[in-house]
Amino acid sequence: MLVNTKARIGVFSIALGAYLPQFPSLEPEFEAQYEAFRDTIPKTVEIVDGGIVTTKELAQAAGDRFRAADVDLVILQLLTYATSYNMLPAVRDLDVPVVLVNLQKKKAPDYENTDTATWLGQLYACGAVGEMVADLERAGKSHAVVTGVVEGGDPKVQAEIEEWCLAASVRRRFRDTNLAQIGRPYPGMMDLYIDETNLYHRMYLYTKQFDWEKMWAIADPITDEEVIRAKAQDILDTFEIEGGGTIRDVWDMAKYVAAFEQWVKDEQIAFIASHYDGFAQGKAGVLDSMLIPAFSMLIKQGIACAVEGDIKVAMAMSILKTISGTGQLAEMYSIDFDEDICIIGHSGSGDAAISARKPTMKTVPVFHGKTGGGYLTQFYPHLGPATFLGITQDRDGNFKFVAAEGVNEPGPIFQFGDTNMRTRFRCGAREFCNRWARRDRRIILIVIR
Repeated sequence: MLVNTKARIGVFSIALGAYLPQFPSLEPEFEAQYEAFRDTIPKTVEIVDGGIVTTKELAQAAGDRFRAADVDLVILQLLTYATSYNMLPAVRDLDVPVVLVNLQKKKAPDYENTDTATWLGQLYACGAVGEMVADLERAGKSHAVVTGVVEGGDPKVQAEIEEWCLAASVRRRFRDTNLAQIGRPYPGMMDLYIDETNLYHRMYLYTKQFDWEKMWAIADPITDEEVIRAKAQDILDTFEIEGGGTIRDVWDMAKYVAAFEQWVKDEQIAFIASHYDGFAQGKAGVLDSMLIPAFSMLIKQGIACAVEGDIKVAMAMSILKTISGTGQLAEMYSIDFDEDICIIGHSGSGDAAISARKPTMKTVPVFHGKTGGGYLTQFYPHLGPATFLGITQDRDGNFKFVAAEGVNEPGPIFQFGDTNMRTRFRCGAREFCNRWARRDRRIILIVIR
């Protein structure tokens, strides 16, 4: 990604301190188990190590480390039975989820040859987790439980840990980066309007405002011809240009892409919501004509770019791009009532990662519904399962996520330069349209492969 962030995961384990002097073999056993457990945490995140906690004082010390690091998530390994005071001081002042990983070392007991130390150290699962959940509930803490086994490996446990780390990565990306709003939302689309202060308080995402006058001149300092040439080749490698294209054809576009890349790095921007409603003349017209492919090149590198100035869409795109590597703006486009299929799509910048074949780029004399004309891009989403995510708000300003699942199917699609696909929903096209409209009119596409 052009602007990198790394989730911070607080990791610790707990055991009952009273056991350790009674059974000396437990301490090295637990140390080995904890070291192996830490190795299951993906290298894509930063571990804040709280250690093995066996007393209230050690739990308090772990909590101090987690608060100082501003962790995004806490993962707790339950080594054996422990009282909840070993857990609560470490998490009570944190406003992040706590994932209780309830792992048993051995798949099954050797009943006749198991002594107490072996039982407590290698076969004790489930006994403490209920106590921990009860106290997390009373403390009002968000939590989850993952139960499994170490012996022989447990892919389900590993997958759940990795999914939680991806979710934590979304939180970190919102906290460490900025959202750029260029211009203002599409006039009259009042569902797009947003209170940026409320956004910061609720989602911890800071908005930076940019005028188009600044953006028109953004490529002026880009003069290194080798940099421009390399970026032009990247554009040609990404898009099939209608009628063919050369480096010279996309030279000005490459300058803007290079300039945008430097801009997002300098400003620590991971989200862009933009809309231009000027006269599209002179330098403004040049930039406006190439924004769609230029922003598509940013999306390719992990920067969420939403058209029509839609901040909520930019947020949803970033979430999906972070957790699964693809994120594409789309809407309910049309319905094929004969086939009971929803045609879902949108014009504007898109994500090359969703495309089953090389995306295409074409020029049009006019953009429908907006100023000027220029380049359109069309991406060709993979067939198969697809997940849809929308973000909306209620009357009190609370953000709400709306999600759905469908299946992209083969068949004819529109060819006038907009990304679109045929999606079937179990409830049928008519009912899906009704249900989705009751929740949010915007759709973001992620293709799961």
